[in-house]
Amino acid sequence: MQVQAYLFFSGNCEEAIRFYGVALGAELEMLMRYEDSPEPPPPGMVPAGFENKVMHASIRVGESVVMLSDDCSGQARFGGFSLSLAATDVAEAEKLFAALADGGEVRMPLGPTFWSPAFGMLTDRFGVGWMVNVGDGSAAPE
Repeated sequence: MQVQAYLFFSGNCEEAIRFYGVALGAELEMLMRYEDSPEPPPPGMVPAGFENKVMHASIRVGESVVMLSDDCSGQARFGGFSLSLAATDVAEAEKLFAALADGGEVRMPLGPTFWSPAFGMLTDRFGVGWMVNVGDGSAAPE
């Protein structure tokens, strides 16, 4: 069994995909727009002007797949969770943290903790929460 994150954006999903491509090296695996649907959506489901927005997409970040979409309701909110990135070393953590923090808000600066030589939390420019961590959680900094 696998659990995968599915993120709903407020009309800026394609911008987020490009951002994660640069910030994380994410690779686009699939993208379908509302106008590409083989079946028309129920009346009133897709707002006018949303035809070219992302109905479904998936990106590969390292070994993980994250799915994304533009939420038709315009009520996309990211709360109660964060996506966690496991960096291989402090240099990679610093690079990932800085890239994701660009235009976002740092909630806990990247730094050493009792379980990791580098851990930090932030909310990116799209409102998605991230935790960046070095190691498997068992190693204390020296």
